[in-house]
Amino acid sequence: MNCRKTLLSRIVRASALIGAGMLVNQVHGAGFALNDHSATASGNALAGAAASKADISGSFWNPALLTNASGPELYMSGAALLPSMDVSANSASDPAGNHISGEATDVVDPSIVPAIYYAHPVAENTVAGLSFNVPFGLSGEYGRDWAGRYHSAETSVEVMTLAASVAHKVSETISVGGSLQVHKGSVLLAAALTDFAGGLSNHGEGYGELEGDDISVGYSLGVLFEPAEGTRIGLGHRSEIDFTFEGESSYDNVPPTLRALGVDEAYLFDQIDFPSVTSLGLEQDVNERLTVAATAMYTGWSSMDEMRIAFAPGPDNIKQPDSVITFKFQDQWFYSLGLSYLVDDKLTVRTGVARDYSPVRDEYRTARTPDDDRTWYSFGGSYQFSPDTELHMAYTYVDVDDTSVIRDGSLPEDASRGRLNADYETHAHVFSLGFNMKF
Repeated sequence: MNCRKTLLSRIVRASALIGAGMLVNQVHGAGFALNDHSATASGNALAGAAASKADISGSFWNPALLTNASGPELYMSGAALLPSMDVSANSASDPAGNHISGEATDVVDPSIVPAIYYAHPVAENTVAGLSFNVPFGLSGEYGRDWAGRYHSAETSVEVMTLAASVAHKVSETISVGGSLQVHKGSVLLAAALTDFAGGLSNHGEGYGELEGDDISVGYSLGVLFEPAEGTRIGLGHRSEIDFTFEGESSYDNVPPTLRALGVDEAYLFDQIDFPSVTSLGLEQDVNERLTVAATAMYTGWSSMDEMRIAFAPGPDNIKQPDSVITFKFQDQWFYSLGLSYLVDDKLTVRTGVARDYSPVRDEYRTARTPDDDRTWYSFGGSYQFSPDTELHMAYTYVDVDDTSVIRDGSLPEDASRGRLNADYETHAHVFSLGFNMKF
């Protein structure tokens, strides 16, 4: 019974990565949020994103900003994330106390984050639109031979979102908007299966993978207020995304002790509530050329208090019981300040700085959630080739606070994974390129 519980705990622990500050590869946004939805907004570290007058890409944070379109408009953006993570395993042991060694290299992978927006006026002061984004995702792989392989070996999580939006300019000072969103989520989670002998038994270690996907529906709402000429205040809210991932577990070389307890391929599901995001943006024109901006973004990470996974009976007709892991994530803030300067009638330059706070508590940080607070340093610009075409570029350096994963065996969910003490040094270079065209 002990072995069964410990195995289940490990699988739950792996599944939790989907929702928890999970991605070893996600170093741009705290937790596992991706914030690369506009090359324009990235140029000043998202400062004023929910109030921006620049183009329609700010509608990700505030759908009321679709009213920036005076005619049909297409905006396409892509961000190349080049992360680096140095992992040093100071010590590790299996559940039986056997010492484990092994280094992890090339843990994080470069990724491309796309974003597409289209807006079309449908009546006087009313604009409809479609958009495609990837609000959560990325992947990472420690490999099967590193010291913490019972805690994590591979992770891939992705949420893709298609949204239909509408915005209306109520008056000269107020615009409102909303969207209906369809989210497609998928996950792959993998970890080594302990043989309770540090891989030293004749049978050796096993390996397990969980795969699941789901489709969910959400919404966003927003308002833009312009109390005076040159002053814009925007507020947008994106709802929680409630997923119930369904899929299959698969295993290689399952140790006999675990196989006798019913560890085999089986249907599984787990419910995950991805967090809501509320964005407040401010833009203030200082003069005809200079604009200052600020953002405060609140993410409701506390929706991820725990993760629960359930299994159907496998081929042996043994149903593994539900298992629960606690995260106790904290709601957190993102703050940024930025400047935009109109050099001439074609060129605009931007810069900004941001502080992004992690929802992960020290006592629950794991190899799948080596997340900590981070600072952004951004600059970028836009060049208008013609009245109908504009190119946007941005660069952001993301510096993640050095952090440690210390799993000393005191939490019940580590009974099947053993102990791990590892240090992490992480940063990322993010290059964004955008293009918008008016028809």
